[in-house]
Amino acid sequence: MLAYCPSWGVPSYRQKIPDYFAHYDIHIEPEDILVTTGASEAIFLAFLACLDPGDEIIVPEPFYANYLGFAAMADIRVVPVTSYLAEAFALPPVSAIEAAITPRTRAILLCNPNNPTGGIYTADVLQELATIVRERQLFLMVDEVYREFVYTTNPFRSALQLEGLEDYVIVIDSISKRYSACGARVGTLISRNRSLLQALFRYAQFRLSPPGFGQIFAEAALDLGEAYLEGVVAEYDQRRRHLYARLSALPDVKCYLPQGAFYLFAELPIDNADRFCQWLLESFQHEGQTLMLAPGSGFYATPGLGEREVRIAYILQTADLDAAMDCLDVALRVYPGRRVLSDALHKN
Repeated sequence: MLAYCPSWGVPSYRQKIPDYFAHYDIHIEPEDILVTTGASEAIFLAFLACLDPGDEIIVPEPFYANYLGFAAMADIRVVPVTSYLAEAFALPPVSAIEAAITPRTRAILLCNPNNPTGGIYTADVLQELATIVRERQLFLMVDEVYREFVYTTNPFRSALQLEGLEDYVIVIDSISKRYSACGARVGTLISRNRSLLQALFRYAQFRLSPPGFGQIFAEAALDLGEAYLEGVVAEYDQRRRHLYARLSALPDVKCYLPQGAFYLFAELPIDNADRFCQWLLESFQHEGQTLMLAPGSGFYATPGLGEREVRIAYILQTADLDAAMDCLDVALRVYPGRRVLSDALHKN
């Protein structure tokens, strides 16, 4: 018989998680952790516990598209603050974030390192944001599932390392990316605010328990150690540089070298990314192959943005990335809706 596990998560797994975080100089207790059915459930539960219907959450765009779905389910409103490819999708000025705050604002949500842009929010920027969070008494929710995938010399800065925000910070984590285990559906929701965790736990009880087999796998995976992750990150770093070099060589393509995660956002010389991506799948082949891209507009909440942008995931082997870029090169030359834009139009 496979019984329900505790709604908090398997105790032995919760006891082991703080050891993993300690490697990043992040100090938490098992009592700060709620195990969830993937990061998706963690985000949704955080929305339910921290915001009432009609409340607002500020999110830098472009952002992970499913945030909009979770917000709709929780009946809350996403307020976007736009970042730009021309600025390597740096976090918008804190003044812009502060200007977006209204009486209904209850939280700010970041993804760091970012999906879909590959951007990283630095310690200085997070510290600036912390001041607003404290002054306005907002929750700071940070999706950190790409924590390991950082390609800069500066160490990753977790929101859990921000001093004085113990009651405000909620970190979402998952084993999906670091262990290539999306199907295991094991995430964690971490906060030092014990009252908030109790509220989250009440929601967790309704769904009974997170995946039992997944937690057995996740607990064992923690023993893989840093050497495993170093090898994985080194491989992604090589793919990142290779993809950037190939894209940079394509005429009229605008891109930048991402600093984290495993995505690259690029602007293509096309009329509309949705039409282009559909055309690739339905009407184009190069040497018997085509490629699939994610249209950029789906990562924005502001209508009209991202219409010429695409997200590329460099999760393929380098040889496969080369084949994909060969396809893209030919496709951009023959696409009926090719459009070369002036520099004045490159910033959405």
